[in-house]
Amino acid sequence: MLKKAAFLFFIFAAAVGYTQVYTIGVGDILEVAIIQPDKMTSRVAVSPGGDISVPYIGSVYVKGRTVSSVQTLIQQKLAAGYLKYPVVTVSLVESRSRSFTISGEVIKPGNYPILENMTVLKAISIAGGFTKFGSSSRVKILRPRKDRPGYMSIKVDLNAVLDGDAKADIVIESGDIIVVSEGVF
Repeated sequence: MLKKAAFLFFIFAAAVGYTQVYTIGVGDILEVAIIQPDKMTSRVAVSPGGDISVPYIGSVYVKGRTVSSVQTLIQQKLAAGYLKYPVVTVSLVESRSRSFTISGEVIKPGNYPILENMTVLKAISIAGGFTKFGSSSRVKILRPRKDRPGYMSIKVDLNAVLDGDAKADIVIESGDIIVVSEGVF
């Protein structure tokens, strides 16, 4: 139980630090809270056009901005004639614009949001770890090519990571597919 609590705290702390540098993308869910003078909270999804709707001021373009810069922008717009001395908080509820997929021999395959410094080992942990057939020596990343259609295949040496070589644990990028294959006997 203590290990689970420590792991959840680590994930929470990483997520809090992540919002300081995270750039907002299409589909992300934000919570906008106007605390003063009137308390009003709303959850909004970033539209395909990159904007959100905020009470009193309407549409605000947020795509590509950090969470803290969006908070400042909304507060400035509200102060420019709508509310006296507004206090606003903006938080990232769910990242839907940056995700990776993990498939194969893991307990919970699927699509997951990318957290700060998400590595292959962390991704496998979030997906529940290996099944009894999963092999730490048969893991690869399929990364979308930027210059042409298709994927490049990156072999991951998880045994080296487990032996203490942190450089062997590859940082995941948005759109990556992690494939964990069955072990060969």
